Amino acid sequence: MGGTLAPEASADAYRRRMERRKEVQQQRVGERNLEKGLVLVFTGDGKGKTTAALGLVLRTLGHGEQVAVVQFIKGGWHPGEAKALALFGEALHWHALGEGFTWETQDRERDRELVQQAWQRSLTYLADGERKLVVLDEVNVALKLGYLELDQVLEGLALRPELTHVALTGRGAPAGLLERADLVTEMKLLRHPFREQGVKAQAGIEF
Repeated sequence: MGGTLAPEASADAYRRRMERRKEVQQQRVGERNLEKGLVLVFTGDGKGKTTAALGLVLRTLGHGEQVAVVQFIKGGWHPGEAKALALFGEALHWHALGEGFTWETQDRERDRELVQQAWQRSLTYLADGERKLVVLDEVNVALKLGYLELDQVLEGLALRPELTHVALTGRGAPAGLLERADLVTEMKLLRHPFREQGVKAQAGIEF
């Protein structure tokens, strides 16, 4: 550990340990030179899953690469990030193919149909070598609700070109998807203003 957590009292001793730490870190970085398309899963009950994926979108677009976002379940509102990222033009394809939360649609068969349509659109992007990143937003929820089968998703992931990344968001990601993923981050809910304070969804925070 560095900073005030380091045990060395003198500046010279601290500097020597940090030099050794730098050598070790450089060696570790040098040994890790594999490049591959990653499967990244953002799940859990906490807020920030879609936000994390959209950070990847912005980063990828900033490097001049093409991105596709397919939103499952969501679709009842127009998020601010979609409006802002529209500035990137054809480099970003954004599809909100749901009709809102299940308690709003109240039609399981319609929801299932829309999810399957969204999945077919997703497959075209997963197989497209021009897309560096594909985001499947709330696809984990579609899996949890039984509107998509895990085998469908795993087979779709296998279609990707070698260097294409895919991010899958939503609570309740199934174990089979977690096993397939290269990176899994679970957002843990500790406090939320909607639940504890009755604060409504606000522009710039939730959408």
